[in-house]
Amino acid sequence: MCGVVGIVAYSPVNQALYDALTVLQHRGQDAAGVCTVDQGNFRLRKANGLVRDVFEQKHMKRLQGTSGIGHVRYPTAGTSTSAEAQPFYVNSPFGISLAHNGNLTNSVALQDYLFKVARRHINTNSDSEILLNVLAHELSISPEMTLTPKEIFDGIGRTIALVQGAYAAVAMVIGHGMVAFRDPYGIRPLVLGQRQEAGKTEYMVASENVALDAIGFSFIRDVEPGEAIYVDENGNLHTQQCAANSQYAPCIFEYVYFARPDSFIDKISVYQARLNMGKKLGQKIARQWEDLDIDVVIPIPETSCDIALEIAGELNIPYRQGFVKNRYIGRTFIMPGQKMRRKSVRRKLNAIKSEFKGKNVLLVDDSIVRGTTSEQIIDMAREAGANKVYFASAAPEIRFPNVYGIDMPSVTELIAHGREVDEIAEQIGADDLIYQDIDDLIAAVREENPEIEGFETSVFNGRYVTGDISQAYLDEITGLRNDGAKADTEAKAEISNIDLHNESN
Repeated sequence: MCGVVGIVAYSPVNQALYDALTVLQHRGQDAAGVCTVDQGNFRLRKANGLVRDVFEQKHMKRLQGTSGIGHVRYPTAGTSTSAEAQPFYVNSPFGISLAHNGNLTNSVALQDYLFKVARRHINTNSDSEILLNVLAHELSISPEMTLTPKEIFDGIGRTIALVQGAYAAVAMVIGHGMVAFRDPYGIRPLVLGQRQEAGKTEYMVASENVALDAIGFSFIRDVEPGEAIYVDENGNLHTQQCAANSQYAPCIFEYVYFARPDSFIDKISVYQARLNMGKKLGQKIARQWEDLDIDVVIPIPETSCDIALEIAGELNIPYRQGFVKNRYIGRTFIMPGQKMRRKSVRRKLNAIKSEFKGKNVLLVDDSIVRGTTSEQIIDMAREAGANKVYFASAAPEIRFPNVYGIDMPSVTELIAHGREVDEIAEQIGADDLIYQDIDDLIAAVREENPEIEGFETSVFNGRYVTGDISQAYLDEITGLRNDGAKADTEAKAEISNIDLHNESN
């Protein structure tokens, strides 16, 4: 999962891109990068780390220009080396820099196509570099030195026809402007905004509308599935549907966990969707656990707080904050190795013992992935004096790998894989465990926008909306995503990749 942003303005955009990436930091804490266009040349800074750590004053001074793109990253396809931080760029044609949120499911075939047909070399393991080169090749087909909007949209259309998987991408084309496009299913989010400066209109695209708000852009609309956006160097906006077939199937996990609660994605309030999840889960708990004596409902901060509050209301049981979160610890399910994840849970949360002592507590979380966090938190609740510990998940059982840009672990490392609910409860040490029903989850989100008939829910039911996912592909990513394989890949990448960026440190 990643966050992207692009701006075409009439004044320097370095600070605006920095601020937007800071707001989108929750979408990627592994690496950050910004690429601006200055007098016909790219200015690039990218590195591993948080936005605040990657960009120093000297870097900001170099990032001159009135247009540019930015990226924050969690590695999904590829590795976490700084060479695979984004944006990527190519010099031909014109000079193109691209940032991408998502995952290409036919990257192996595309790399072969690039080598045999386009005669292009891929320097990293990142599928984002593949996407960039596919786009570059398709734009190079035009015989003219200057591309018309039609030629740009034709090139993007050919790219969409070739590429499979999930992608929300933004790119700068030197001498032309900014382009952005979204996959035909709209799996990953992308929004369009504008602002008026000195009587001129400036445009911006971003993964979430909160990035627009932060720097004074107003939300226009979501980019449609399969749609392309082109803002030329003169600030003119062009849009076109570039996919032969498109349909809405946004990733439902955006609403469960990834997006900020103050975001709207595809006309759906993330905050309201989570309230709806809590209401429906509370109703299920009332039906199935009416015999349980629950004293208090306690959320596991922070995405589950709103859900837990609704559950408490449905059950007419007190809601309490039982954990204090240290905000400077990263997300644990993405961390490499169980040992590191276990240590991080203890550093990330601290229990308020008075809220647990002698009580039967219902802990509420947005989801259970590996189960490591859940197990450790239940242990903390018991150490704080809880009598019984019940556990509720706002999302259904995660039994299948995500292939569309969320770096969930190998399927064998998913705690729900091959286990029934009572077995999972025993594994994490809960006195009882309840999951949200998938139909209720879909209904909770869809209630905010009934026009969306379906969502990408493959992690729960194994139904991959793109229709191109085979068991062989799943077996391949399982082999690549387990902790041992990742450690080996990272070690090799560190000595094999060259950092082809940054004018100086």
